[in-house]
Amino acid sequence: MSGWTRGNRLRLLENGEEFFPRVFEAIRSARTEVVLETFLWFEDDVGRQLQKALVEAAARGARVLVTVDGYGSPGFSPGFLKQLTDAGVRIHSFDPRPTLFRIRTNILCRLHRKIVVVDRELAFVGGINFTEDHLRSAGDRSKQDYAVEVKGPVVRDIHAFCRFGRDVHAGSWRRRWRYWLRRFPPEMKSPGEGAQVLFAIRDNDEHPTDIETMYRVAIRNAKKSIVIVNAYFFPGWRFVRDLRSAAERGVDVLLVMQGNPDRPVSVGAASILYSDLLSMGVRIVRYKERPLHAKVAVIDRRWSTVGSSNLDPLSLGLNLEANLFILDREFNAALRKNVESLVRDSCEEVTAEAVPRKSLARRLVLTFGYHLTKRMPTWWRHFPRHEQQVLPMQPSSGGSGDEPI
Repeated sequence: MSGWTRGNRLRLLENGEEFFPRVFEAIRSARTEVVLETFLWFEDDVGRQLQKALVEAAARGARVLVTVDGYGSPGFSPGFLKQLTDAGVRIHSFDPRPTLFRIRTNILCRLHRKIVVVDRELAFVGGINFTEDHLRSAGDRSKQDYAVEVKGPVVRDIHAFCRFGRDVHAGSWRRRWRYWLRRFPPEMKSPGEGAQVLFAIRDNDEHPTDIETMYRVAIRNAKKSIVIVNAYFFPGWRFVRDLRSAAERGVDVLLVMQGNPDRPVSVGAASILYSDLLSMGVRIVRYKERPLHAKVAVIDRRWSTVGSSNLDPLSLGLNLEANLFILDREFNAALRKNVESLVRDSCEEVTAEAVPRKSLARRLVLTFGYHLTKRMPTWWRHFPRHEQQVLPMQPSSGGSGDEPI
């Protein structure tokens, strides 16, 4: 990846109502190629619309390459998959594993990215899966989330990674150091004119901390405000320390977290940090209208990020993730305005008085659990691991084949 790129055009997409029509239109208009990676793809109404768009693109002669996660998207019915493969769609599953008593156990190191690239000219990056629970029509279980539509030089980086990223192996320490010199140019602090965008990934080889580091660099350089909207907020102490330092130097720090979660454990984990964060001067609000699935942030009036990465041990330490980091006043203003409306209309503030006081024993247990959870990804890397593979999915079973690509 080549680092920051200039001259990009961006469009914020909120929820499935804005995201799905734009993606399906782009796929149906593809001339030469569609590359898609996603964590979840279900055979619901949205999934069938995606299938139809991919089949139409392939039937017109476009090369269509799809990778789904073997845990999040464990398989399709033979008929559904046959329509795709008969049209020429090449569809693969990332690290599928056999179930144990019909229970999927391969929950670690998942392909959590959500990326679409069309004709090497247009890309979509964000946190929205291809499932109908990203639509308001899904009712109480519908999710609040975001994606970015982007045109410009950064699309070449996104495409190159999706097509060839699996073949990139970890380099030497010297190579990594040169990489970071390219990643943080002087314009990071005093950017020039125009939309600058950087495509960053997290993997378990050469880029294990790229996304977290991009966040932390921006937080350390914040002058006036930090707004982080994240569904699963449970970062490491260094990240929390950077937020505290920002609050201490007068930066307004606001965290928007889940208040009506799809997974109650996410609120329980984040609440462990409430007392400490509030005592540092960090403001916390909880989004109450429906489940929050967003992974976005705005800092000051120029820096923004939208992507797939939560700020928890799975996303920061194990899963394969992708975020766009953006230096652009117009996009920052659009995302900030959207988030401010959520905070004003659909959030409740967490106060120190509302946080239950914990006994000494409970604080010790929570502290131990916090540090244990944060160190799990590091410990996991020292255990023997199977080689993760990307396998073709066969219509005969709706599952995966035997030969990796």
